[in-house]
Amino acid sequence: MATQKLYAGVKLRETRARLGLTQKAFADRLGVSLPYLNQMENNHRPVSAAVVLALAGEFGLDVTELSAGDAERLVSDMREALADPVFADGAPPLADLRLAASNAPALARSFLELHRAYRQVHERLASLDEALGREGAQTVVSPWEEVRDFFHYCDNYIDAVDRAAERFSCPQGKRLNPVALAVEALQARGVEVQFSNISSLRERHGERLEISSHAARPTQAFQLLHQVALVTQNDLLEATLDLARFQSETSRAIAKIGLANYFAGAALLPYRAFLEAAQETRHDLERLADAFGASIEQVAHRLSTLQRPGAKGIPFFFVRVDQAGTITKRHSATRLQFARFGGACPLWNVHQAFETPTKFLRQLAETPDGVRYLCIARDVSKSGGSFTAPVRRYAINLGCEISHARGLVYADDMELSNPRAYQPIGISCRICERKECHQRSVPPLERRLTVDPNRRGLLPYDIA
Repeated sequence: MATQKLYAGVKLRETRARLGLTQKAFADRLGVSLPYLNQMENNHRPVSAAVVLALAGEFGLDVTELSAGDAERLVSDMREALADPVFADGAPPLADLRLAASNAPALARSFLELHRAYRQVHERLASLDEALGREGAQTVVSPWEEVRDFFHYCDNYIDAVDRAAERFSCPQGKRLNPVALAVEALQARGVEVQFSNISSLRERHGERLEISSHAARPTQAFQLLHQVALVTQNDLLEATLDLARFQSETSRAIAKIGLANYFAGAALLPYRAFLEAAQETRHDLERLADAFGASIEQVAHRLSTLQRPGAKGIPFFFVRVDQAGTITKRHSATRLQFARFGGACPLWNVHQAFETPTKFLRQLAETPDGVRYLCIARDVSKSGGSFTAPVRRYAINLGCEISHARGLVYADDMELSNPRAYQPIGISCRICERKECHQRSVPPLERRLTVDPNRRGLLPYDIA
């Protein structure tokens, strides 16, 4: 495959503005002409290797930020939105979407917000959920979607919260028992911790915090650390929420839970210690879970958040699906982006994980854009704690681009250099361009269809 050119005009403009430099002064320090800088800032020319080196050497910029996934995420999200039948007259060319994502990201996000509002109104009417008879109904973004997008566009890495969690778990730079630290911190604030026979995972009643004695130990630790975040880090969480400017109090409340969960995961798996262990074990999820007293899901999710500037880990994607194939958690630090609505590609090995409990499934996969990935899937079913309690069944998938695969123990003995070893997968049928897919549910929006009543292949139509 040809080397992908790097267009980072928005990031260059943001860097120059943060430094308070004029275009001429910025160009001089980068060693380029003013017209050349202007062309790069407007994405008329790619960023050259010499400019990348100058940014790192002159300004100490983490050059991996230049290729952060915002533009790719926006393109993927816009393509999926434009697959809506309301745009049946034709979607803009992919090149136009990339220009919009690179040159006008705020406009692209506004378009996505508008489409979300349209979808919500459409779904209210379609469900006949008293939409016509309800007074004062407002068209607002779903709180869950707003919070999901907040973490999505932060690369699922919140620096201030992550560092606070690391300081908590590693006082004087040494990792200590996070459960003991949590109990001590809560007691210092007048909160007594008890492990009780309760149906919920965690309940606080005034100065008493009850943790379910039936929950698995990683879950107990996580719930304790979540409460530590609420009790000891409230000012930090509130300040982060102020910067996010959520549209409703419901969104803010959901996001606060998300930030407390983030703190809990980052305290259980502190950044530098976890990154070092991940590299040492070649990202063996079971060894990491055992070393840190965490669950497989907690470890996989944490690996996808290791995006600290200057100390980044392998860029992973992470997704969790339920038995219906609905994505319940998603994040990607790679070029792979997940469908915002609906389920995941049925050819993806995450769906097969339900059939092989406790076993890791490996898959070499290739998306329609030609990018190849190593994918690891596993079920993470969760017992309810008793015979009568329902079992919550999920499967997770963790993966990275194939250029990083050698850093994973799961790549051993796989034919990484064999093109035929890669399973073709997609993101969403409406934006997947593959012509020969036996699992296609709907035709791609951007392709012309031919229907021949005298011929039937894999599909009842041919894709041009």
